[in-house]
Amino acid sequence: MAEAPNLSASGKRSALRGAMSLMAISAVGPAFLTQTTVFTQQYLASFAFAILVSVLIDIAVQLNVWRIISVSRLRGQDIANRVFPGAGHLIAVLIVLGGVAFNIGNIAGAGLGLNAMFGIDPVFGSVISAALVIAIFLVRNATRAMDVVIQVMGLVMLVMIIYAMLLTRPPVLEALRQAFVPEAPWLLFLPIVTLVGGTVGGYITFAGGHRLVDAGITGVEHVRDVTRIAVTGILITGVIRVCIFLATLGVVTAGHLLDASNPAASVFGYALGDIGYRLFGLVLFCAALTSVIGAAYTSTTFMYSWHRLIQPYSRWAVIAFIVISTAIYTGIGRPVKILVAAGALNALVLPLALACLLVAATRREIVGDYRHPRWMLVIGWITAALMVVGVVLAFQSLMTYLQS
Repeated sequence: MAEAPNLSASGKRSALRGAMSLMAISAVGPAFLTQTTVFTQQYLASFAFAILVSVLIDIAVQLNVWRIISVSRLRGQDIANRVFPGAGHLIAVLIVLGGVAFNIGNIAGAGLGLNAMFGIDPVFGSVISAALVIAIFLVRNATRAMDVVIQVMGLVMLVMIIYAMLLTRPPVLEALRQAFVPEAPWLLFLPIVTLVGGTVGGYITFAGGHRLVDAGITGVEHVRDVTRIAVTGILITGVIRVCIFLATLGVVTAGHLLDASNPAASVFGYALGDIGYRLFGLVLFCAALTSVIGAAYTSTTFMYSWHRLIQPYSRWAVIAFIVISTAIYTGIGRPVKILVAAGALNALVLPLALACLLVAATRREIVGDYRHPRWMLVIGWITAALMVVGVVLAFQSLMTYLQS
């Protein structure tokens, strides 16, 4: 699926937009929607502070990751192996395991989206969704088809969410005030860590960077473009989260209680009535399908270091990844504990991978004459440390779950 390194100006712009969209829209999956509505109901307007801080951290993380991958001309696992031999293989295993776990949830979400729109059985809907994604990767120029589908579905999703937000009439001024002066900022540490892990954790950390490597947009000469696109991608994700947050805040402050089994659907239901659930089905379907594409594509790029034959047959590896995830979901019906454990292990990826890349940024044999900004290194190390704390907290919850 890799593109020729010698891109035209229009091809370069297309690839940059594709990398931006792959990272930004892949992050907006079913978990993203649910997570945002649940946290909004719990923290109300003060959750705006958590969103603001998490967006700033996300920008710092992606600037580090994208720039270092681009100037080194290497994928994340190859950089990690050069810094600490074997670390890249460990990261690749964690990414692939976590990618399968996430994709089971994404495929289930796509099936539920079709169920909400058309009343189709969710399991059958998941099979239809998987078939649609496989069809995308079977076309002649799969990466460009992937880029177009993600951008179109992302736009549809954003329009629907903005529409719902406008109808709920949220207290925007109060949310803006608490974005900078929250009532209890010390209570927002866990939500901040959770948002960062969900937006730039796991495979999403490398989605855009690996897309750039495949497109041949690498080297110091592309640093400015890479920086601009990385920041834009995170801001797009931030805008989508803010819109969901405001829509939910409008519903909650109006005195409505969200359905605990599907809080995000409740927001659309209260905003738009019966048709709102069908529109939520469209949003959920778009979010899930784009996340399936992102997880399958990016997870497969981590398999390239396992065997030399995987990259030449990458589209078939992607298809196999989707088929396996779908088979597990349709066969089991829901993720079992081993898949939950795999998803939790994926939380290790961000601090481990980010640490490897930050070390790589100081080694001339990896990045050449490129000088990585010191402020990015400092913020990168602070973020890695914060995520380690988050991982510890996550594993405490995981152990409790596995023992239950």
